[in-house]
Formats: sequence, C-alpha cells, structure tokens
Amino acid sequence: MFNIGDQIIYSAHGICRIDDICEETVSGVTKTYYKLHPLENSQRVTISTPIDNDKVLMLDLLDKEEATELLETFSEPGIEWNDNANARQNLFSSIIAAGDRKEIAKVVNTLMRKKMEVQLEGRNLYERDHKVLNFTQSILFKELALSLDTNFEDINNQALHFIREKALH
Repeated sequence: MFNIGDQIIYSAHGICRIDDICEETVSGVTKTYYKLHPLENSQRVTISTPIDNDKVLMLDLLDKEEATELLETFSEPGIEWNDNANARQNLFSSIIAAGDRKEIAKVVNTLMRKKMEVQLEGRNLYERDHKVLNFTQSILFKELALSLDTNFEDINNQALHFIREKALH
C-alpha cells in the first residue's frame, strides 16, 4: 500500500503523486481509493483508482542503485529484432504491460538502437515503433532522472553513450 505524498509509476500516466487516500461509494459499493495526479500534467488532472485495483499497474519509483543499474543495461544488447511488425508490437506491448522495468529498458534500448541504425541508412523508424519508443522512453527516462536527481536529457545522453560505446567495441 502506498501513502499520501508517495510518487509512483501509474500505468500510462507515468510518474504520479498520491494526494489523498479516501473512501468513495460508487454504484452502492464503498471502497478505499487513491487520489493521485500525474506530475507531468499542467492541467492538474486528478485520477481516482481503488487501492485494490489489480487491472492497473502501480509501482514504487526506483531507488538510486536500481536506477543506476538499469541505466547501465543500455551497454548490453536489447531484444532480438523481429522483422514482423505485428509480432514485434505484440511482444513490446506485453513486455510494457507486465511492468518489469529491466524488460522495458530492453525494449527502449532495442528501439533506440534500431532508430540509430535506420537513420544511418537515411530512413525513419517505423511509425508504430516510433510511438512505442517515445511513450516508453519518456516514462522510463523521467523516472530514472527523478531517481538519479538529474533530467531527461542527461539520462537520454547517458543511454546513448552506453549504446555508442558498445557499438565501437
């Protein structure tokens, strides 16, 4: 269970802060709910979700050591590339939905490497892959930045450094 003031990863909304924990009655059923808001949302959207909601991914933020280890995985190869776009999308979607950050980092790593490869050939990343990369990279790198007390750009540069360093050896 999380506490008021905790920062968490909440599904597709990314980093959120829990503002309140309270009881609500919906359709005659009273449950305890988290009230939270995405830190990236300037409109101050409030999300209400039951604390026992097992359909939505809610994770503690990484600590500094975990974040450092995760960032260093960008020096390793990602996931083997599947040329079948639908199979690849299904695989990436299932990995992201499971919420294992090490596996999500492999997806981001793979897509960053593929993007660099196709750009060298004067092409662009397939649109669906580009969307997956932007979405997952944004959430993962913002979490790493928060855990490592830095910013998204610094995390992105460090990941690129690990990828390029490995490519040179």
